Amino acid sequence: MRTLLTDAARTLVPPKDDRHGPLPPLMLVLTVVTGLIDAVSYLALGRVFVANMTGNVVFLGFALAGAPGLSAPASLVSMVSFLVGALAGGRFGTRFAAHRGRLLATATAVQALLVTGTVIAVAVAHGEVTGPVRYLLIVLLGIAMGIQNAVARRLGVPDLTTTVLTLTLTGLAADSSPAGGAAPRPGRRVLSVLAMFLGALAGSLLLGHAELLFVLGLSLLLLVVTSAAAHRLSASDPAWIRPGS
Repeated sequence: MRTLLTDAARTLVPPKDDRHGPLPPLMLVLTVVTGLIDAVSYLALGRVFVANMTGNVVFLGFALAGAPGLSAPASLVSMVSFLVGALAGGRFGTRFAAHRGRLLATATAVQALLVTGTVIAVAVAHGEVTGPVRYLLIVLLGIAMGIQNAVARRLGVPDLTTTVLTLTLTGLAADSSPAGGAAPRPGRRVLSVLAMFLGALAGSLLLGHAELLFVLGLSLLLLVVTSAAAHRLSASDPAWIRPGS
């Protein structure tokens, strides 16, 4: 328990000599964003994921088999949009390969612009997300999550992929020693799962008691804060901005 708490504290407030600098807490914020946005996509856009592509592949198979309540076109559009976003994220990763701070700041700024597009679309549609508005939201959010996933992969902060938890949960259990030893970075892994859970919980509660616009607005706020923080914290050319530092 002590190792878990110590590791969690180091993730939330990294020491000055941490090779990833402030990236771990910023990645946790993006993990919360993932939970919020997947709550939107699944609960408000008709049982489709824009961040969890494993779920979309499964949903596509179910839909093609005739399972009720699922849409093969929605799953396909989401997957293609995610791939477009991942391609863009890969280009960002190449362009800012030597500066992880600029990479994160730029990527989250672009994500914020995409989510702003969804906020405008929902506002213009007065909260109605049927028809073309639904697919517009799937496309914009899918691209945003594809960018995030590709950039998180390039940043390479262990156990903080921001969109995928299967390997995190597997590592938490599988890396534990039969003799009672703790898995590496247990606190970080638990925080990653908790961040996704809290984002999904908050998104679901907000959708149940408020309008879709509030959830998208909260996601936008978190992205703007992350982008601004990454820009400010990397402005003085600290060591953590360099890959492998």
